Amino acid sequence: MQRLADALDQVNQWTGMTVRWFALLMVLLQFAVVLLRYVFGFSSIALNESVLYLHSGLFMLGAGYTLLVDRHVRVDIFYAAAHETTKARIDAFGYVVLAIPSMATLLYWSWPSVVNSVSMLEGAISVGGIPAVWLLKSLIPVFCILLIIQSVACLLRQIIILRGRTA
Repeated sequence: MQRLADALDQVNQWTGMTVRWFALLMVLLQFAVVLLRYVFGFSSIALNESVLYLHSGLFMLGAGYTLLVDRHVRVDIFYAAAHETTKARIDAFGYVVLAIPSMATLLYWSWPSVVNSVSMLEGAISVGGIPAVWLLKSLIPVFCILLIIQSVACLLRQIIILRGRTA
């Protein structure tokens, strides 16, 4: 089980190491947008939208990595003081009852919209924008799949803890 969890982790490890560069690109691009607008009087809708695309990619593709490194939002009222096996039970419950089913549901219900958008190569959000809304919508199933993969890896680790082996 440990080897399978480690193999699943590699998917989000690689994805996280790749999309982290989106943050730097986003900052540099936003700086260029501001510089071009206020210093040179030039504005571009496509340039503005590219910041939106990078932001969407960073958060949608980086969500699995965030779960991998345990930096997701958690309400620690009882969790912080709980014993390791209690934490493992809470986490396992969360993956089995909340995370995996919600991601599977989102994947199921968004799939027709994504397929439709890709099949017609849905265009720009705004006139003069990037003609690739289909690309943004394609992030939804990828987001779901990456979170399911990471949830399964984390669930396997919780099962190892609950069985009494070291993780």
